[in-house]
Amino acid sequence: MFSPSSRLLFCISGCQTTFAVALGAHPLLFSHEECPKTVVTSCKDCIRTGPFCAWCKKLNFTKQGEPDATRCDTTEALRSRGCENDDIVSPASSYTKLSDRPLSRGSGQNEDPVQLQPQAVRLNLRPGGCLSSLNVNFVLFRRVEDYPVDLYYLMDLSYSMKDDLENVKSLGKDLMKALGQITKRARIGFGSFVDKVALPFTNTNPAKVQKPCPEDERVCQPAFGYQHVLSLTDQAEEFNQIVSMQSISGNLDSPEGGLDAIMQAAVCGNKIGWGDSTRLLVFATDDGFHMAGDGKLAAILEPNDGQCHLDKSIYSKSSEMDYPSVGQLAQKLAENNIQPIFAVTQNVAPVYQKLKEMIPKSEVGVLSKNSDNVVRLIETAYKSLSSNVIVTHENLPEDIKVTYTSNCENGGVPGPRGVCNNVGIGKEVEFVVTVTADKCTKEQSFQIGPLGFREKMNITVVTECECVCRDPLNKNDPACGGQGQVTCGTCVCNKDFVGQRCECRMGDKNERDLREACRFNNGSVCSNLGDCVCGLCQCHAGEDGRNIYGRFCECDDRSCPLHHNRLCGGNGKCDCGKCLCHQGYDGEACDCKKSDEACRKGTSVCSGRGNCTCNICHCLPGYKRPFCEECPGCPSPCGKIASCVECLGFNSGPLKENCNSMCSKVKHKVVEALTDKKPCRWKRSDNCWMIYSVKELDGIDNYDVTIQKKLECPKPPDLAAIIGGSFAGVALIGLLLLLILKGIIHMKDLKEFRRFENEKKKAKWTNADNPLFKTATTTVQNPNFSGD
Repeated sequence: MFSPSSRLLFCISGCQTTFAVALGAHPLLFSHEECPKTVVTSCKDCIRTGPFCAWCKKLNFTKQGEPDATRCDTTEALRSRGCENDDIVSPASSYTKLSDRPLSRGSGQNEDPVQLQPQAVRLNLRPGGCLSSLNVNFVLFRRVEDYPVDLYYLMDLSYSMKDDLENVKSLGKDLMKALGQITKRARIGFGSFVDKVALPFTNTNPAKVQKPCPEDERVCQPAFGYQHVLSLTDQAEEFNQIVSMQSISGNLDSPEGGLDAIMQAAVCGNKIGWGDSTRLLVFATDDGFHMAGDGKLAAILEPNDGQCHLDKSIYSKSSEMDYPSVGQLAQKLAENNIQPIFAVTQNVAPVYQKLKEMIPKSEVGVLSKNSDNVVRLIETAYKSLSSNVIVTHENLPEDIKVTYTSNCENGGVPGPRGVCNNVGIGKEVEFVVTVTADKCTKEQSFQIGPLGFREKMNITVVTECECVCRDPLNKNDPACGGQGQVTCGTCVCNKDFVGQRCECRMGDKNERDLREACRFNNGSVCSNLGDCVCGLCQCHAGEDGRNIYGRFCECDDRSCPLHHNRLCGGNGKCDCGKCLCHQGYDGEACDCKKSDEACRKGTSVCSGRGNCTCNICHCLPGYKRPFCEECPGCPSPCGKIASCVECLGFNSGPLKENCNSMCSKVKHKVVEALTDKKPCRWKRSDNCWMIYSVKELDGIDNYDVTIQKKLECPKPPDLAAIIGGSFAGVALIGLLLLLILKGIIHMKDLKEFRRFENEKKKAKWTNADNPLFKTATTTVQNPNFSGD
């Protein structure tokens, strides 16, 4: 049976910039290379300045008066200035395997099985940056079959664990049987703990110290902090025999001194008997734990020192030293490759889950009330631990940084350790290890490896901070005038000789003459930008990074015109105030590109309505860039070419006789109907409308015209309609006048009637007899009149 294997791939670097390195692929750089120039006088100074700084050792590379700092720049910049690859000094990171024993296959019965390959490497790192990143061969990890397992059972013997102790006394055979399914080389041991024998943790009354259990408890051992009971053994019967002799104890408060016990079990390896194995520590309790600072309650102020203090198997400093902190404990467990399994009851499981988050390679299992499920719990926890691979480092030097990534879930983000969870048997996982050196240091070493296993890879780091130029050992080199030795392209002059090529001997001329030789037109010495040495100017390095050079330090590589805020438009090199333009560029600031590429659209340059200068169209008045196609302020060409449209499309008009010659620049075609939404409309002399569309072609007064075949002519007047309409209008007007007259007469009559009615209402009538009236003398009555 094989456990999961993992692969570690080194990314050797010396910077915070990250390279993406794929298996079998070249590294890809994701940052812009820059060389920050500071005070540089030698190749050694240069490569320490920045991760991308390189030095040119080519003779005669610098101009007269130019400082040696000019030799220091990025590799690309040096190449552009004529320095060949063979003359560029730029130390690269490298990787060497010092020990590469192959992995063990099959059974792990060998005395020294190999689970990590290689076992030792040497890294030569360029400090400060990822100047080079190497795709190093895989570092393989594979756990062999039958790898030994040591299990130390650390049990809480406070009185609340009484029932659990009875089950543990017969646990030996079951534990060995369960471990036998994992490996044929298993060992088990036993230890117990309660708490510090000091108030308020334990009753310090002498009688209570001897018997901290309740009075009715017949068997009870004295109070104690931690005691080692049985060293690791492969004898299950011995385990049962020794553990069966254990009895319960007690204390006062609920939290126990478990962290004290774990610390001693971790650091007292010789007494516990830890071997070259997978080391498991089963911590069984039903309560919480005291931690650093709690000892102050008992006036115990001395911090825990993380050392072994077992005296006759008893923790002798229990009442003198404080409890360890969780951080201390996690560190010691990792250093000793011990993986804790917290077997706790349900009520305290959340507390130990939080503890698990702070201790790598640890597990939590929930015990039943009497711990009868402890074997199954250990089996489950071991499977979980063995399926998790955590790679980290130890003894990391101060100026070295290490990060990890992996191909596992959430493993793509660099972190301080590499983690892969739920790795099945036989599955391989890959870790990329990035080693970074921040600055030049002496040779240093550290280790990396998977937690919980003794195998570690030793990594030796050497920083590359010296130049290897392989110069000839000639103290009288002709390149230095026979008075010096070439060192990385510069001359180191013999005594009494100075100058870039050791051409000047001190004392040959008086000081006044030498200084006058450094003046330009009786000006300042070396333009106040250099030192006069033996009649020659040695220019200073510019504070803003500019190179100062020339016979009198009168030149630099920055005093040139700018274009788009770039020196020489980015298309040339500044040399002593003048731009030396790259091929294809011209102008004072190299701002003129010798091309008409940006002026072309199709085969036309500036649409034939302008000139292309410096790759920009200069259009005729009214036309707009970039291609002089449109003239927003120009009048519409509709009227301009109307006469040509009339003669070309309808063979009429004023240009009919000489149409071809006058309209030679107008191309035309006649269609049944136009599709343009806004065509031109122009009226002829016969009042008919011509309808056509115009497209301006390249050049001046060149048009393409599409003419609608049918004219739009006005229709003749309808006389019948006009006469009928006139009569109808007169009749309508007469009728309207009659209606108006009738209305006026009616209104007048109405007014008179109303006046009559009003007068009638005002009239007064009187009853008076007519003097001429006389009553009848005879009355005759009709006999047929009934009165109805």
